[in-house]
Amino acid sequence: MPRISLTVDGVRYDDDVEPRTLLVHHLRERLGKVGTVVGCDTSNCGACTVLMSGEAVKSCTVLAVQADGADITTVEGLAGPDGKLHPVQQAFHDRHALQCGFCTPGMIMAAVDLLAENPDPTDEEIREGLEGNLCRCTGYQNIVRAVRDAAAAMRSAAAPQESVPIGGGA
Repeated sequence: MPRISLTVDGVRYDDDVEPRTLLVHHLRERLGKVGTVVGCDTSNCGACTVLMSGEAVKSCTVLAVQADGADITTVEGLAGPDGKLHPVQQAFHDRHALQCGFCTPGMIMAAVDLLAENPDPTDEEIREGLEGNLCRCTGYQNIVRAVRDAAAAMRSAAAPQESVPIGGGA
């Protein structure tokens, strides 16, 4: 069996894997990353989306051996070390951008990838960016709103803050 090394959510793992093991199954069954959902095993739904070396991939279409040496981020790895939710996760919560929740991990990961490439997307660009992810409950309106809110929050957090003199100056 081939030996692979992955960094998943900031932790390095060295593991022997069967050559035909899909990344989604390795993440869930060997590493316990069950937030990465197995939806269809055919790359149609996007529920298994993770970031691999910074790019969104459907982990049901990637063999674990193909991910050797990669840095993988799952939905569990987005929250800060203090447990504070990533702005996309927070926006999904605030905007009720989930119904059954099955698509949510993949939608969130696709949104994070989209916002890394385009920090100020239009609604149409958001829809295009999430196009490979399906919501079975048809909650797309709230999902688009959540991504828009997350984009605004992330831009605001990245903007340099004006310094105001203490005591009002003059």
